[in-house]
Amino acid sequence: MIIKSAQFGELEVTEDHLIRFPDGIPGFPEEKSFVYIAQDEESPFSFLQSVLAEHLMFLLVDPFTFFKDYEFVLEDEAAEEMNLSPENPPQVFLIATIKETLADMTVNMMAPIVINPAARIGRQVVLHRSGYSVCEKLFPNGLPSETKGGE
Repeated sequence: MIIKSAQFGELEVTEDHLIRFPDGIPGFPEEKSFVYIAQDEESPFSFLQSVLAEHLMFLLVDPFTFFKDYEFVLEDEAAEEMNLSPENPPQVFLIATIKETLADMTVNMMAPIVINPAARIGRQVVLHRSGYSVCEKLFPNGLPSETKGGE
């Protein structure tokens, strides 16, 4: 099937590229089908593009690249509904928001995107009373600087 993306143009995708969100995503309850687009294997950034709305795309971040101690307990009911287990662990992502500058980018740590990659089912999980913020700076110490050769 061909889907349209404001960012990437026309994309040819197959059913096995689709991730179903049976409950939608908070704020977008009608959006139940997305395509996961990896930037590249080494990048902690990826995208979640709506199948129906070409202008609806989320920038995703691998939380463990930036927040080594990020953890939460997924409620048993949610884990069961998504067919997750220790043998079938989820992929976890944070939705990022780009501000005026890249250095001011924030992520929503209170509501991660949890995906069962085998079943291609996703859900945004709200971590009530977790202490996490919906607007956490991704680069609290500024953008990482590249090391110059010989220094």
